[in-house]
Amino acid sequence: MATAPQTLLTVDEFLAQYAGRPGKWELYDGVVVGMSPERLGHGLTKLAAVNALAAAIRRAGLPCHALPDSVGVRVSARTAYIPDALVYCGPRLPDETLEVPNPVVVVEVLSPSTADFDQDDKLAGYFSLASVMHYLILNPRTRRGVHHKRGVGEIIETRILREGPLRLDPPDIEMEVGELFGAE
Repeated sequence: MATAPQTLLTVDEFLAQYAGRPGKWELYDGVVVGMSPERLGHGLTKLAAVNALAAAIRRAGLPCHALPDSVGVRVSARTAYIPDALVYCGPRLPDETLEVPNPVVVVEVLSPSTADFDQDDKLAGYFSLASVMHYLILNPRTRRGVHHKRGVGEIIETRILREGPLRLDPPDIEMEVGELFGAE
């Protein structure tokens, strides 16, 4: 991750200045952070995760939507992340949308440069949003993941994902863990 030198921005200022710029950018505590180029395994896992979530939504017949890393998630006035995949429910958002206000599921695919950040800061940030029920962290190298699920009160339940079924409720979708990683 590289930071662009500048004054601290709000999420609204960030979205206005960085929408449409080449590269992938996030805002962390007012600082714009450029994301490193992705390895092939990262991209393939991200694609598989979006496809698995979309297929599970179709099977369940729910009014939900799976998206790739194209829109932001605002976690505070000065922090917005672009998850590798997410699910939100309700009407389809307009094509001009830059951020999803109420994601239910967020997914990050680990990379060497962001693994610690994904497992710490983003975990706390995503669960600061009342709408987030599930945070999946996927490791393309080991084909394992971690499922963090909102429990009762302040409790976050954690499960290691290796194989077998994965149920995300809400929104009430199910898939096989292997689908999140695609074909070997």
